[in-house]
Amino acid sequence: VAQVPVAEGKSVQQTVEILTRKLELLGAEKQGTFCVDCETYHTAASTMSNQGQTGKLMYVMHNSEYPLSCFALFENGPCLIADANFDTLMVKLKGFFQNAKANKIESRGTRYQYCDFLVKVGTVTMGPSARGISVEVEYCPCVIANDCWNLLMEFMQSFMGNHTPGVPSVFGTKHDSIYSPADTMVQYMELFNKIRKQQQVPVAGIR
Repeated sequence: VAQVPVAEGKSVQQTVEILTRKLELLGAEKQGTFCVDCETYHTAASTMSNQGQTGKLMYVMHNSEYPLSCFALFENGPCLIADANFDTLMVKLKGFFQNAKANKIESRGTRYQYCDFLVKVGTVTMGPSARGISVEVEYCPCVIANDCWNLLMEFMQSFMGNHTPGVPSVFGTKHDSIYSPADTMVQYMELFNKIRKQQQVPVAGIR
């Protein structure tokens, strides 16, 4: 999962169109749509004052690729995979975790199949505005990430050019173990947090 910068002089939507056109020229075929969303919860003030702790953030995420699951992640921490009705449990836990409503962020877009590769190009939005572009690439026959990284890189270069990402941080801890859906969600969480931080820095020329 990687972020692609917006092309100079283009909008987010135009950059997405450039990327998808390159994929289609390669021969990739549309395979429906996808959506990954993320809601932020912070530790409720009442629980912190009792224990003198600093607040922790928890991210509750969904991925249309896994419609029956819900992912709960702590930054630098474990990833819990639960049933889809985990959201209703979070409502009951509001004494411990409060939903930071303004912070909901999601990426949605088109899925493409190209031979054994699955590519998802998404527009990342917070509220009504587009904030960035995400690209997720999966090599379906392989479950050991390190075994197919060079192949993934070569394929990504064919349509991402010099915006091809480096090795994701999750790979560092996985080495030769099996790649799981949780690893994808960790990458989306990192990407969303990066985009959130970029928005907090005022940039001249953005209206």
